[in-house]
Amino acid sequence: MVHPRHAYKAQFFQALAHPLRIWILELLREGPQSVSGLQTQVGDDASNVSQQLAVLRKQRIVHGDKRGTSVFYEVTDPLVFEVLDVARKLFQNQVHEMQSVIADDRS
Repeated sequence: MVHPRHAYKAQFFQALAHPLRIWILELLREGPQSVSGLQTQVGDDASNVSQQLAVLRKQRIVHGDKRGTSVFYEVTDPLVFEVLDVARKLFQNQVHEMQSVIADDRS
């Protein structure tokens, strides 16, 4: 039987498992943003940005705050940025390792 904690973690990482959602989170690192503001920065249509925000909202990674006619989204817990930072470091380590292998092959 799957432990609820493991199921939560799997759902959390599934919510992060899309490049546009990662990009949106990186933009939200700067602070709350509207769908139209995010749309402009990522160069995608509002419906796709809204869909990606809905996935993040379902996992409670982001939440929206209605201001006038716009909804501004922000990250619920800034610890998510630490997760993204660790993922970036893992990627950088892998790139560095691959560069070392390539350099060794050239020697």
